Amino acid sequence: MNNQKRIVVLDLGLTEYKSTWDLQRRLFELRVAGRIPDILLLNEHQHVYTFGKSSDDNHLLADDTELRAKGAEVFHIDRGGDVTYHGPGQLVGYPILNLNNFYNDVHRYLRDIEEVIIRTLTGYGITARRDNDYTGVWVGSDKIAAIGVKVSHWVTMHGFALNVNTDLSYFDRIIPCGIFHRGVTSLQRLLGKEISLSEVSEHIMFHFGKVFGVEPVMFRADEVNQFLQQSASENAECLQ
Repeated sequence: MNNQKRIVVLDLGLTEYKSTWDLQRRLFELRVAGRIPDILLLNEHQHVYTFGKSSDDNHLLADDTELRAKGAEVFHIDRGGDVTYHGPGQLVGYPILNLNNFYNDVHRYLRDIEEVIIRTLTGYGITARRDNDYTGVWVGSDKIAAIGVKVSHWVTMHGFALNVNTDLSYFDRIIPCGIFHRGVTSLQRLLGKEISLSEVSEHIMFHFGKVFGVEPVMFRADEVNQFLQQSASENAECLQ
């Protein structure tokens, strides 16, 4: 019998940022209350710039007119870090984990998220690395994945954004994560071809399971409401 802990993976597809942020907050409260198991949300976002708690508004270089022309929204949110961009072609992951089930160490949690992404990129023949000065995952001097989290009651929110087929021109209108002297890159740029986002999601799920010692159980976007209704009427512990 497999006694490995499970994590529910909800694949949301392409979403507007606010709807997913609202869902995150709902799931966070349910996880704090012990009513749902650990969850990993995977999705792409419509064009959006998000500012973390330590951000500087001057790091957004576009004015309101340009933002409207680009179809990009702006949100100030409760994660750590500075400004970043999310958009189509970028795989965004939001783990909602009770770290009491793993370890009470936020620094280790960040390093484990980096490890999941580094292993995923290794599978594509890309040598990625950590940087001692900045959280995230790097290829050379270019950032390929940003990480920004919130931890409260030892339950996590927010997460990581991996550039797969991302339109990198949107990063030209910000100083990403407040870092002036570094660039950004993507899987598509490094490999010279478009990469299946669903394929990358599968690799992320696999390595997340290995790094965190959990078994991923996938729900599709059209099954999310069913999962939430089921979880509300069941003891979450029986799903773990």
